[in-house]
Amino acid sequence: MAGTTSPGAADPSAEAAPLAPRARFGPALGAVYRAQLSRARVARIPLLFVATFQSIGIMVLLRGVVDGGDPARDVVAGSSVLVVAFVALNLLAQYFGQLRAGGGLDHYATLPVPPAAVVLGAAAAYASFTVPGTLVTAVTGCLLFQLPMAHLWVLAAVLPLAGAALAGLGAALGLLAPRPELATLCGQLGMSAALLLGVLPAARMPELVGWARDLLPSTYGVEALARSFGPHPDWSAVGADLGVCAAVGVLSLAVATWAYRRAATR
Repeated sequence: MAGTTSPGAADPSAEAAPLAPRARFGPALGAVYRAQLSRARVARIPLLFVATFQSIGIMVLLRGVVDGGDPARDVVAGSSVLVVAFVALNLLAQYFGQLRAGGGLDHYATLPVPPAAVVLGAAAAYASFTVPGTLVTAVTGCLLFQLPMAHLWVLAAVLPLAGAALAGLGAALGLLAPRPELATLCGQLGMSAALLLGVLPAARMPELVGWARDLLPSTYGVEALARSFGPHPDWSAVGADLGVCAAVGVLSLAVATWAYRRAATR
């Protein structure tokens, strides 16, 4: 009969079911952080030992060249932040590169989770693994070069700020690279830049290399930590370096969030 519908046909008068509300940023960030932390714990801990031993080995090698003073402070501060670069920049670039190539971004795109929460949650989880290694490296460096440890509490500010800057850069490299192999290459090059520009004493670098060092996100965290090893630290300069590091961290995480939206919608 006219006006009747078959049992399998959709009723045009029926209203569509309302979508679930979008998750708030705070709970979404916590959920992504816990998931990434539990996922990466087993796989990343051996690599953290590698990063720590690598940084300590570099300090031992440079001990025969650097006696003390400002160069020693630069070496210890740069080696400590290098642990952050290895995990937060290098490994995070590889992770997001593989996630994009394997279709993992499609899974996150279907969830009612803000893109910034995905990027920040993954970055925070990877940066969390650097805390023990950075502390061990800094203490070992202070003992090796006979530097004071009274102001090592500055690491409580350097770690999250430098970690955010390097993790944002690593996530952006992994998300923007067209292939996972290129993401791995970019991560390795970024870590090499952190090694060469962050660990070697700044006063002995050519002027052109010094300009490149100023562009590296972790440089200002290294300088803040190096200043704290002095007999009378200039705390205003330390605060200025940390402020620049925080600004660079916000910028790099914003770029990583944009790269995530771009990769998830393509």
